Order: sequence, then C-alpha cells, then structure tokens
Amino acid sequence: MSSPPLLFDRALHRRRLDRAAAGYRSADFLKVRAAQDAAARLEPILRDFPLAVDLGARNGAFAAALAESPAAARVGHLIETDLSAAMLAGRPGPRLVVDEERLTFAPESLDLIVSTLALHWTNDLVGALIQIRRALKPDGLFIGAFLGGSSLTELRQCLLEAESSLTGGAALRVSPFADGFDGAGLLQRAGFALPVSDVDRLTVRYGNPLRLLADLRAMGETNVLLDRSRKPLTRSVLMRAMALYQERFAGPDGKVPASFEIITVTGWAPHESQQKPLKPGSARMRLADALGVAEQPLPEGRPGEEPTI
Repeated sequence: MSSPPLLFDRALHRRRLDRAAAGYRSADFLKVRAAQDAAARLEPILRDFPLAVDLGARNGAFAAALAESPAAARVGHLIETDLSAAMLAGRPGPRLVVDEERLTFAPESLDLIVSTLALHWTNDLVGALIQIRRALKPDGLFIGAFLGGSSLTELRQCLLEAESSLTGGAALRVSPFADGFDGAGLLQRAGFALPVSDVDRLTVRYGNPLRLLADLRAMGETNVLLDRSRKPLTRSVLMRAMALYQERFAGPDGKVPASFEIITVTGWAPHESQQKPLKPGSARMRLADALGVAEQPLPEGRPGEEPTI
C-alpha cells in the first residue's frame, strides 16, 4: 500500500504554535467551545476513566472545561500533550511533547483520549486515529474535534479571487479541511466501534477582516501546506482580498462574518461487551406485529408493471 501524500509541513506547524503560545489565550474561543463540548459529552457516561490524555492540549482548555464539569470526578489522571513545548509551559500537572502523527503511548494503556482542534493538521488522519485506537484499552473512549470543510469559506474565496485577478494565478492560502460528513466513516476505517459524528457550525463576526487574520495567527492556524507558494502574499493582493471580503460579506452594521465548522466524533475501542448490529434475517418479530398493524400484501400490477404503493 502506498503512503498517504504529505500535505502539511509539521516542522513549520510546530514553529507557528511556538510563536502563538504566548498570546494564544487572546484567540482561544474555538478551542474553548470544542473543549467544553467534549467535557459535556463525558457527563452522561457513568463510568470511570483512570488514565486520560488530552492530545493537542494547547493552553489547557479541556482541563479547564473538565474542572467545571461533573465528569471531573470520573476522570483520574489527565496527561496534557502538544506538538509545541511552548504551549505546555508554565502549567501544573503531567505534560508531554507528543507528535499526533507518532504517538508514544503503550498499546491498550489509556482509558480516554480527547483531542480538540489539533488532528486536522495531520498528514494521515486515519493513521493518527488508528494509533489512538491502539493506545486505548478495550472499551476505551475517544472524543475528537477538528475543523471541517466549510471553515473560512469567505476568506478562501476572497484570497483566491484577489490573487488570480492581480497576478493571473492563485496559490492555496487556506488549508483544506475534512468534510463534515466523513467523521463517522473515518472512525470506522480506523477500527473504532459505535462511531458517532456531528457538526457544529458557527459564525464569528469581525469589525474588520484583518482582525480575523490576526486571530488565526494567534491560534497558530495559519497556512502550513507543503505545496504552499513560497512567495509571500503581497500587500496589493491582501488589500484587494480584504476589500472583496468587506464588499461581499459585510452586514448592515459593517461587520463581516467568518464561518467555522467543528466536526466532533466519538468512538470506542472494540470490546466483546459492546452492542453489535444483528445479522440480516435474524429478526424474531415481524415489523407489522411490532407496530400493531395488519400486514397488507403489495397490490398486483399488470404484466410488465412494477407494483405501486
């Protein structure tokens, strides 16, 4: 089998995160939202998770959300990891520098793995999910969130059009993201049981589109495509893109929207105790009996016709 293509420059991504670490909290609203959602998903699960990992912890948003949740009583030790050592600096508790593409945890050693808004930068997302599943004990839980395909659609459109119109060609300036409908399928391909996926779409409004760019830089979420243009974005292209953004998307109050899509998935490491779908033909009751209605035969059609209902 061929290896998946390399899309992202992981070394550059680490440097961008290192640079963003000091000011990350000023733009952590997406991280906080995803972390709070992950903590909320743990609340109805009435079981203990003695050893848990936050993969791609950044500034510790999940630990903070968990501390405010009733689920905290059921999570024992939480290990925070990140690709960037600078992101982990200065906080209490166990912390490890870990590359999400090369997990170092022993097989079947963890009860819970949570990862919010970090995995969309992996070159092989399915491969990363397989490593996560292998690190979980049987019946261990994974909760993950990553940015989906419609994120930053306004910015993407304006940058492409501005650069194309001024230079005659356009490079990818915004990284591609996974399709929101692929979440459960990705977990199935990685061998998870009972996969669930849903999408949270939100719109953030800015007084000026340049503020969006500043937030992306503060998040460490700027372009690290290997196939990115090595030519920096010129001022003329940037100003044209910002003008297009304002003209096309500004509301009556002059503010512009920025669309984000957060795909959240949950899956379990397989275990024999888990529910399994019945085999086709194994039902012991007719549907009509279950519904309490009389079964009606299909009407007969004329020769050569399909019966209609």
